[in-house]
Amino acid sequence: MSKQHLTGNERFFERDEIIVSKTDLKGHIQYANRTFMKVGLYEEKELMGTPHSILRHPEMPRCVFKMLWDNIQAGHEIFAYVVNRASNGDHYWVLAHVTPSYDGSGNVNGYHSNRRIPDKRTLQSVIIPTYNELLKIEESHSNRKDGMLASHKHLSGLLKEKGSTYDEFIFSLQS
Repeated sequence: MSKQHLTGNERFFERDEIIVSKTDLKGHIQYANRTFMKVGLYEEKELMGTPHSILRHPEMPRCVFKMLWDNIQAGHEIFAYVVNRASNGDHYWVLAHVTPSYDGSGNVNGYHSNRRIPDKRTLQSVIIPTYNELLKIEESHSNRKDGMLASHKHLSGLLKEKGSTYDEFIFSLQS
């Protein structure tokens, strides 16, 4: 992956706004609401059919996405803190709630995500330090997959110590 342009500028949205998107089973965007487009600085035509990973910020640990995908592909919902990259290189943090979507026969046919403003104190005191630690582990391996698996193992160990799954841990931070 080529080095993405990053500005270091953070974008924000209002507490009563929710970023919403829907994807197909492979993560290609099928729907994005106006808040999604406004915060990410995208036009609808740029997003439709595009992999949701267009938002991937290089400072977001890959192991968190692995955990997210493992959960939703198993038919479970998940809560996760995510830092996204806007089209101009700015970034914005969200608390994402991702769920499988079902067709009339009960088969998973895509995924739905609602993203809200995260708690700044939780970001600063827990999430950013943890994500920085996970990124160091990922970057300490020359092979990206090995790095992701090593950070995933580390994160799983941290969660096991707490007796929690990732989304339970994240959800507990909201209380």
